Amino acid sequence: MKIALITENSQAAKNEIIHTALTAVAEPLGHQVFNYGMYSAEDKASLTYVMNGILAGILLNSKAADFVVTGCGTGMGAMLACNSMPGVFCGLVIDPTDAFLFGQINDGNAISMPYAKGFGWAAELNLQDVYRKLFEGERGLGYPKERAEIMAKNRGILKTVKAATCKDMLSALKALDQDLVKAAIAGEKFQEYFFANAQDEGIRDYIKGLVDSRVLENA
Repeated sequence: MKIALITENSQAAKNEIIHTALTAVAEPLGHQVFNYGMYSAEDKASLTYVMNGILAGILLNSKAADFVVTGCGTGMGAMLACNSMPGVFCGLVIDPTDAFLFGQINDGNAISMPYAKGFGWAAELNLQDVYRKLFEGERGLGYPKERAEIMAKNRGILKTVKAATCKDMLSALKALDQDLVKAAIAGEKFQEYFFANAQDEGIRDYIKGLVDSRVLENA
């Protein structure tokens, strides 16, 4: 599984801690981690929680990533932004129990964490425990087990509801403020990671056009 890490500007200084905890758990399990930044508070490309959601939508819908790990100060803003995107199902995860229940019941493709709230001594241990509950073993099995069937049914219904109420990602990208989208994809390693992994030709071509136009603007 390709896991994308996205950190917004208020919590950028914690990116290395988060990335280290994520890779320590995910890579031994056979997953790949792609750190899309921000990498520090001094990065030229600054991501807001709204941009986190747009970037998550681009990565998941293009299949450049299979799962997104993001967050903000409370985790709520990034969660709302992610869930505003087509095909993104993001849960607010604070502790390992949240991670386990989200994985087994909701089986979404993104989590948002609060990196300013309760992020104190041994915070990296909580992060590692959260990631283990998310990425070890099979997700979507249901909890408790006797409700597994109805939970799977509800997940399917939710997907059809979202598909009915949201545009497809390419249409959404075209309808968004283009400067906002360009800012969301301005990260230092975005092009390296995205174009190596994106599988949706339409989204890939559209993003390529935005990248090229940004280059011309800055020339």
